[in-house]
Amino acid sequence: MEKNTEGFTINKAAIVGFGAIGCIYGRRLYHLMGDNFAVIAGGKRAERLRLNGETINGEKIMPSVVEPENQYWKADLVIFAVKNHQLDSAINDIKNIITPDTIILPILNGVSAKDKINAAYPQNTVLYGLSKSDSQRTSNGINCTWEGLIQFGEANNTVVSEKVMAVKELFDKAKIPNEICEDMLRAVWIKFMRNVGMNQLSAITGATYSAFSQIEELNKALREVMAEVMCIAQSKGINITESDIEESVKIVCGSAPEGKTSMLQDIEAKRKSEVESFSGTVMEEGKKTGIP
Repeated sequence: MEKNTEGFTINKAAIVGFGAIGCIYGRRLYHLMGDNFAVIAGGKRAERLRLNGETINGEKIMPSVVEPENQYWKADLVIFAVKNHQLDSAINDIKNIITPDTIILPILNGVSAKDKINAAYPQNTVLYGLSKSDSQRTSNGINCTWEGLIQFGEANNTVVSEKVMAVKELFDKAKIPNEICEDMLRAVWIKFMRNVGMNQLSAITGATYSAFSQIEELNKALREVMAEVMCIAQSKGINITESDIEESVKIVCGSAPEGKTSMLQDIEAKRKSEVESFSGTVMEEGKKTGIP
């Protein structure tokens, strides 16, 4: 992997979506950047954040809040950490926050966010991205025992662009675990494959991670659901194989036994789930590619 060393510096960064994932990485940026980091939020959510801030692992932080109607505060980097059903409104919320040079990094689940953001802001650099962590919202705020990492980049990063390097330099300074993947399309689709299998099966059954190793039928179903995604990815020229399924099963079965997927947490809290972005996308892509 070669690096393009031409200069691009990120002086201001913002996050849209300050939930269980956004808070974990936003806290790091807040500590590094102070008022040069902001949460994009409007209405009652903006009022609540200004009044109460957010608590992560017992630490209360009070980040700056920039409302979508703002005309003055501009970001060099905007991170999307919303749920998929919030994406359309989030895309609209950033229109006054960005300039043509702003880098946009979606780290939400699924495989369609980059294309949707690109369609709205074709002049901007929109990267591929994903996050891995075990954070969840509790009555006391956000709790996280493993921050995981953010993987990001262009589709192919054999040569790393200046803007990708600028994001990495910022994440390194903020002590956000991160990785530039040489093949980001593969990385995004592997994460999608795991979400489609693990998240949805756990949401249907109420299963914690331990159940995937203890219940044979659930383990078998996990492999079968992920195989559908593998077939679709292969038909699109994305290099995912049976070994990636087996590696994914090992990761699921090796996770914290009583841990819960984000989708199961949504179901238990009676929040809207991401089923349309998981099964809905699989069915849509299956029709396009002729995969039953």
